[in-house]
Amino acid sequence: MDILREPRVTLIARPQFLEPAHLTVQWKGESSDGERIAEYAGRLCYMSQHNPAGRTTAEYLRNILKQGHGSVFEHATYVMLIEGISRSCSHELVRHRAGWGYSQLSQRYVDESHAAFVMPPAILGDARLEAEWTTQVEAAQQAYVTAVDHLMARYASVDDKVHRRKLAREAARSVLPNATEVKIVASANVRAWRTMLELRLGDGAELEIRRMAVACLRVLQHEAPSLFDDFEIVRASDGSEAGHVEFHKV
Repeated sequence: MDILREPRVTLIARPQFLEPAHLTVQWKGESSDGERIAEYAGRLCYMSQHNPAGRTTAEYLRNILKQGHGSVFEHATYVMLIEGISRSCSHELVRHRAGWGYSQLSQRYVDESHAAFVMPPAILGDARLEAEWTTQVEAAQQAYVTAVDHLMARYASVDDKVHRRKLAREAARSVLPNATEVKIVASANVRAWRTMLELRLGDGAELEIRRMAVACLRVLQHEAPSLFDDFEIVRASDGSEAGHVEFHKV
């Protein structure tokens, strides 16, 4: 049985900017496609494509953040593969709806007999708690395996093997704990990512999703720094990583 202690976040899709030849911008400075899309949209509002006023893309976008002109951030979308989070964490994540799309591992179709489990951050580092927790999830996984076997036998009269397995797994999954690992593809525009990060990086956020948000922030800051550089990773009151943002609710 695999025990996971931290999430894994992988960028799997980024924006591609296709600048129209008839309406170009006089760009200054290096920038990613996502950053250019945001600047392009902002300049279109005022038809200021040829009036950069000496600003680089980074400087332009920082001013956008100061002004709270967040709608221009809705045009660039980033897609992440998020692994190593629990089902309870994914249930927190999918509460974010506006600007988001999700595709998540299905316990009805996927055999969880060898599923991994995510140890809660609050338990990490305490040998006794870790041992007790591991014993409990091992028992739950064995209960799942036993339930699947018995349910497959009960539905032996169902000719369609796929349907028979689905019937067994959808009932057996009820004994699996919230700690069962989930893999999920999450897509969101920059404004939606920023909203989620602001809420989930805070001191009051649930520990596991805060840990996931920190991992997402690191990926996004590397990919499009001008869109996320006003976020800072800090130490929370409990000693774990958290974050705060300079420009709120943009």
